[in-house]
Amino acid sequence: MEQKGDFWELRLYVAGQTPKSLLAIANLRKICEERLAGRFRIEIVDLARQPDRARADDVLAIPTLIRRLPPPIKKIIGTLADEEKVLLGFNMKHRSEDDG
Repeated sequence: MEQKGDFWELRLYVAGQTPKSLLAIANLRKICEERLAGRFRIEIVDLARQPDRARADDVLAIPTLIRRLPPPIKKIIGTLADEEKVLLGFNMKHRSEDDG
């Protein structure tokens, strides 16, 4: 389970300024600002500009979010619209578990 002091390093792979890419970016920023205030760094990798970057993290579909820190490395594919799926997939606390 997430520890309060953990720093999160996230890499989001997108392809240009498509609606799905923009939605994934917005959803990720919202989740991080609400859950990880001041404890995260997001790297956006645009595969339309840097297609060779997909190979480094074995990205087969986009958008793909990769949690690099804290370990272990985890991946979620999609627009991140299902916040519950993101929270469960990355072992983040649910709102009802915060501070109590």
